[in-house]
Amino acid sequence: MRHTNWNQRLYIFLLAATLSVAAAQTRPRARDLGVPFDGRPGPLNAITDVAGVEVGHVTLISGSGKLEVGQGPVRTGVTAILPRGKQNADPVFAGWFAQNGNGEMTGTTWIEESGFLEGPVMITNTHSVGVVRDGVIAWQARSGKMFQRFSLPLVAETFDGYLNDVNGFHVKQEHAIAAIEKAAGGPVAEGNVGGGTGMICMQFKGGVGTSSRVVPFGDTAYTVGVQVQANYGRRDQLLIAGAPVGKEISEGIPRRAGLYRSDQEAGSIIVIVATDAPLLAHQLKRLARRVTMGLARTGSTAGNSSGDIFLAFSTANAKVASTPLADLKMVANDKLDPLFEATVQATEEAIINALAAADTISGVDGRTVIALPHDRLKEVLRKYNRLAAK
Repeated sequence: MRHTNWNQRLYIFLLAATLSVAAAQTRPRARDLGVPFDGRPGPLNAITDVAGVEVGHVTLISGSGKLEVGQGPVRTGVTAILPRGKQNADPVFAGWFAQNGNGEMTGTTWIEESGFLEGPVMITNTHSVGVVRDGVIAWQARSGKMFQRFSLPLVAETFDGYLNDVNGFHVKQEHAIAAIEKAAGGPVAEGNVGGGTGMICMQFKGGVGTSSRVVPFGDTAYTVGVQVQANYGRRDQLLIAGAPVGKEISEGIPRRAGLYRSDQEAGSIIVIVATDAPLLAHQLKRLARRVTMGLARTGSTAGNSSGDIFLAFSTANAKVASTPLADLKMVANDKLDPLFEATVQATEEAIINALAAADTISGVDGRTVIALPHDRLKEVLRKYNRLAAK
């Protein structure tokens, strides 16, 4: 492809991504609905409250009706999370953890070995991991943002084949590049956007969600931000603020004929944790493990068919990966508890935000997944004395 043609196509994808994000934020977030949460959120209540973190989505929605492989319907996309933004290729300390490994997150072998994440975090559908990985390498090579002479990108996935023509391979390298180029700080679009476009959570429409917590620490404060791609669980499991919302709202459960039983927990969830607290790789692995507790607060039991994979990174300790002898800072292990608690709290809220933001959507063969009904949610929270006072 000629360079000029690539630029033209990238411009078109960026424009489409901008329009998708602008159209996505039509529903209130969980706190706006009166869902009570513990902890103090940052000003955006998003992963981008961690300074320098940028998020971009490319959302692909086209066609309707009968499945024709390669022709649609298309309900998918790509999400990019850049720990230090597009202009900075400096690696970050990172650690990862798999609660249940029926899923994929590439690049984790090198993270385990080196302790560093050396590029963007990408999230898409299960059968687009390879092409998104190729897109990251192409972007790094063209932009000069490859830290070494080779790249081992981190790409994670959840399965959207109930709504999306997942075997049609509609995600292209250009979509991955556009998601990276579109990435920015500020508010993060949630729900049916990016990699979350075709995802289902607790048998409601799921997708992208985010949240953050501010943690006082002596004379300063640190921020923990979480972003999820939620695509897991059974309706009867769903807990919101401790109330059995899934048992109370039992209508509209999608019947997953030909995929797996409707009474089987399936799907997956990818959770990315960012912090500006100075943590080393082994401490970030400990942070990633705490995601499981936030997930459990929503009712998940990490079923056999679920890929529950988590990554945590720290934007502190800049430039240490290229320094022969580095001066490092780290939070003492016996001072980590508030950061653990923040991770649990922000994970729970990010998942509920994904549910609150998502819209009802139809896809392959007219299959429809309903959004969490806000009025019914408020009724249930009120019944169990969990609706927050305005």
